[in-house]
Amino acid sequence: MMARDISIYPRSETFLQGRLRHAMTITEKAQLEEILSDQQEAADGTVVLEAGRLYDKSMLLTSGMMLRTIEQDGRQHIVGLQVPGDFVDLHSFALKRLDHNIVAVGNCSVAYASHADLKEACERNIHLARILWFATLLDAAIHRQWILKTKQLRADACAAHFLAETWARLELVGMAKADGFISSLTQSHLADICGTTPVHMSRMLSSLREAGLGEFRRGRFYCKNRQGLEAFGRFDPGYLYGDDSLGIGDELAPE
Repeated sequence: MMARDISIYPRSETFLQGRLRHAMTITEKAQLEEILSDQQEAADGTVVLEAGRLYDKSMLLTSGMMLRTIEQDGRQHIVGLQVPGDFVDLHSFALKRLDHNIVAVGNCSVAYASHADLKEACERNIHLARILWFATLLDAAIHRQWILKTKQLRADACAAHFLAETWARLELVGMAKADGFISSLTQSHLADICGTTPVHMSRMLSSLREAGLGEFRRGRFYCKNRQGLEAFGRFDPGYLYGDDSLGIGDELAPE
């Protein structure tokens, strides 16, 4: 199904892949593909969306990764990660101005939908509006887990949870490997995400490697013991709403 979607919907094929895409009708998939007409590239480090600015379009990430960041006390704090298939700033459709920046990690590709087109699509199709709403709620579920794990876990376990989560998210959209994933993330990114320093994160990653729970090097994460990694990081994928405990079957199918 995914290979077929790539050929028919090249800009939006990964949107909610592995979660709720099965509940979208062919008409809805075509409608979303049509309004995502403006494609652009973003180089590593580009601030793609700036906090406080007024925006009239939202972007779907088609390749690469992006970070949600908040600048405070003279430094940038990472508060979220977006992977391909994520409608990165769909929140700006309702909020118009966001409270954080969106920054490219590595080279990225995005497809934009104007808010005028999104408004028309939602007014014409309530079910599609609900699908888009689900996407923003999925982001919120991930954010809650980040808050919980940084409060609950030590830095090494927090890193394990983040690596397991990122692996699972990329797997849902067909962009992971059987033994890990490739990204443009750095140890400094992981340190910021887990609320520690790069020096301490380096020690924590060495500890994970020595325990046989995976190796992170220059953005490439390699792991032969996924079950052990997930157990150490207390990772339960249910909140990603894939095929696990919270996965949605026909509950949101069109009426």
